[in-house]
Amino acid sequence: MRKAPANHGSSPHATSSFRRPAERHDGSQAARPHAGANSHGQGSTRHQKTASQQRASASAVPHHPAQAKVQVPRRPHPTVRRVRATPAQKLIPIAAAVVVVGVLALAVGYQFFWRSVDVTVNGRTYATPISATIQQLLDDNDYFQVKAGRLMSVGGNVIDEDGGERCTVTSDGAPVSADDLSTMKAIDAVDLTVANGADVTEEYTEETVAQAPGIQMDGSGAIQFVSQWGRAGKKLVWTGAQSGETVDHEVLEPAVDMVVSAYNARPQGSKKYIALTFDDGPSSYTKDILAILQRYGAKATFFNLGTQVDEDSKAVLDAGCELASHTNQHMNLPDCDRDTLRSEITSAFDAIEGAAEFRPQMMRAPYGAFTSAEWARTGDLISCNVLWNIDTLDWKLPGASAITDEVLSNAYNGAIVLMHDGGGNRAQDVEALPGIIEGLQAAGYELVTVSELMKTDGRFPEDVINGTVKMPEDADLPEV
Repeated sequence: MRKAPANHGSSPHATSSFRRPAERHDGSQAARPHAGANSHGQGSTRHQKTASQQRASASAVPHHPAQAKVQVPRRPHPTVRRVRATPAQKLIPIAAAVVVVGVLALAVGYQFFWRSVDVTVNGRTYATPISATIQQLLDDNDYFQVKAGRLMSVGGNVIDEDGGERCTVTSDGAPVSADDLSTMKAIDAVDLTVANGADVTEEYTEETVAQAPGIQMDGSGAIQFVSQWGRAGKKLVWTGAQSGETVDHEVLEPAVDMVVSAYNARPQGSKKYIALTFDDGPSSYTKDILAILQRYGAKATFFNLGTQVDEDSKAVLDAGCELASHTNQHMNLPDCDRDTLRSEITSAFDAIEGAAEFRPQMMRAPYGAFTSAEWARTGDLISCNVLWNIDTLDWKLPGASAITDEVLSNAYNGAIVLMHDGGGNRAQDVEALPGIIEGLQAAGYELVTVSELMKTDGRFPEDVINGTVKMPEDADLPEV
């Protein structure tokens, strides 16, 4: 008997042939496999079983109503749809983060940079941002009305009244350098003090140059000579960039000063010595004076002028007397510049050498005027400058007896007597000379030249006595 086809649509025992596929979380459809599903089992409605296939399935499985497994259709799985955020919605978290960071930044800025703190300056309290440097504090408070220092030249002159250091700052008594003003926090300063700025020296260049020796005058005797030659040192010289001033800043190697000693002769032994000297010759009186000296076996020193020299200059030497210089034109030497001074001395030596075939180094400055400046300029030209101990004042023409008395009443051992054989009427000197010599010899004096008088002392160098002084090659004259 032919079985009727199973009515799957109405039978309570019919097995559902499909169910609604579940939607995957990514939006695609996925079939859930179950009994009665086709071989592909992907939940597609396009692949339902045919009627023959259904009949075959029914004949293959015994129909036991009591054992039939009822398939209850499952509720369809809810579809999950992923909603994409709009650009505006994406910006919301970013904006929130920015706000948070901004609030934090404001809090940090306030705490460490903007909030006001109190700083004590010169005993008073001032409000200032916590991050402010000392320089900002100074700027904000007009340097607390302190006065700026001055800009000074290297020579100590004022270039700009306000051009020096703007102020002087100390923290707890310790100075704060200008470089630290812009980096040191005002809040870090302790007991801050702001005072007037210090003076500042202008910019300058420096150079090492030779330092000329100075000169020292030692003693006040009638015979002057160089007892120590000067030697140059080294010094550091500053030249101001604005003022152009040049000053000696530092001595790097001290110079050795030139020393001129002045002694009065002090003859050694029991004998007494005295030296007669005659200035301004030669003249018509010179030969008469030489004759008188020879008559008594006496000697003298003649200080000739270069403009006056003639054959009588050599006659002085021939008479056993001493020939020296009284300069060339009898100028007041301190009034001469350096070149004129040197010429006045050397031209006289040249003239005497030409007339007498002898070049002296001994000289007597006119009026006795020969200061340290003259020694500094011409010390290499002369052996000694000879002054006097007894001035007869014969140039006043006081009379022969007055001249004689002046010598005899003031004579002492080692004295040098000033007289003249030129420069005017010297008849009184010629007249007075025999009495002078007789009186001195009677008192036990030997009349000698100045060089011979120096020999009796023992303190004068040989080259000074002999007139052979030569400045050492490593020596230097002072610059005056």
